[in-house]
Amino acid sequence: MNIEGKVEQVLIAPDPERLESEACPLVEVSFSGFNGDRHSGLTMRSGGRTPYYERGTEIRNSRQVSIVSIEELIQISDAMNLPRILPEWLGANLCLSGIPRLSQLPPATRLFFESGVTLVVEGENKPCTLAGKAIEEQFPDRDKLAQLFPKAGIGLRGLVAWVEKPGFLRPGEKLTLKIPAQVVYSLPE
Repeated sequence: MNIEGKVEQVLIAPDPERLESEACPLVEVSFSGFNGDRHSGLTMRSGGRTPYYERGTEIRNSRQVSIVSIEELIQISDAMNLPRILPEWLGANLCLSGIPRLSQLPPATRLFFESGVTLVVEGENKPCTLAGKAIEEQFPDRDKLAQLFPKAGIGLRGLVAWVEKPGFLRPGEKLTLKIPAQVVYSLPE
């Protein structure tokens, strides 16, 4: 089955100290990720999302690219009773449209962009209070949005991926998904 979507925005988060990203007209994609982005790199330091390693251990970077969808951002903003949530606030690198249940795509799903770039899904990007704080900053008249976001964003926060084939990405281009055959693992009885 082929699923097709569209790139609404390409973004980079240039400041390593801040989560927020900025929309760009064109992004160079290398084997390290989106050039100029804070998550770019072939390796990364382990942290709260990799608790099986001592914090700070150098490991392969499988979280080079953060992907969200317009449709799921609308669902989150509705659940939080907000007028909108922008991809920039979450530090996203790609905002897509037209892909049903983006956050539920399985690992190893490949995203083939018409420019030739290919990304491989590592897994779901779990919602956290850091992104919630970025949302809360946009609505100073609302309390506890930082704590509400992780609940409202469950299963809707998007995906993380790594680069399989580099090139350039721009808003407006189309992409096609290839979802791998799936088997639910179970131990023999």
